[in-house]
Amino acid sequence: MHYTINNLNLIKKEINNISSNVNIVAVSKTFNFETIEPLVKNGHLHFGENKVQEAVAKWSEIKKSNKNLQLHMLGKLQTNKVKYAVPLFDYIHSLDNIKLAEKISSEQIKVQKKLKIFIQVNIGNEKQKNGILKNEVKSFFDKCVEKLNLDIVGLMCIPPKENSNKDYFGEMMEIKKKIGLENLSMGMSSDYLDAIKAGSNFVRIGSKIFGDRN
Repeated sequence: MHYTINNLNLIKKEINNISSNVNIVAVSKTFNFETIEPLVKNGHLHFGENKVQEAVAKWSEIKKSNKNLQLHMLGKLQTNKVKYAVPLFDYIHSLDNIKLAEKISSEQIKVQKKLKIFIQVNIGNEKQKNGILKNEVKSFFDKCVEKLNLDIVGLMCIPPKENSNKDYFGEMMEIKKKIGLENLSMGMSSDYLDAIKAGSNFVRIGSKIFGDRN
């Protein structure tokens, strides 16, 4: 058995002890397709990339022959890359400003495709981080849905590194409930179990599946 399949199976066992309703996004950024292919052949569906250019080169042909694959854009999405992202990706986890929302909306109309989108929340109110401020999430959500016809399926966050993430995960759950959304994208290789306990149903796991990046 390939090491990535073994790692993923161990992660699934841990997760199933907490919840049976979790989507594991295997964060395949920087890894070549030879490393990723065993998971694809084994039936894993959700993969995450951080850079549009890398994803286009890596996944365009593969997705044509694997129609069930779900590709997630996890990194910062620049407006000038939206025209390449919309045809390829199925989910965007990093919607963080209205200009980007408008660009996605217009591009979706052009290619007649609707992506599932997470609003990125700046849960720690960090000046250096992208994301919508906590007290502005509801009004931003309303604009995206009512004016731009976006399919907002949930909220995403990357908590501050220096503090315990449990409190931030709890806050995200409260915001999600207030808006009435179904999904939370929270938790990475170091904290996915805490995130799931707080209600996350999309976890973004890279190094614990693929190993250390170069």
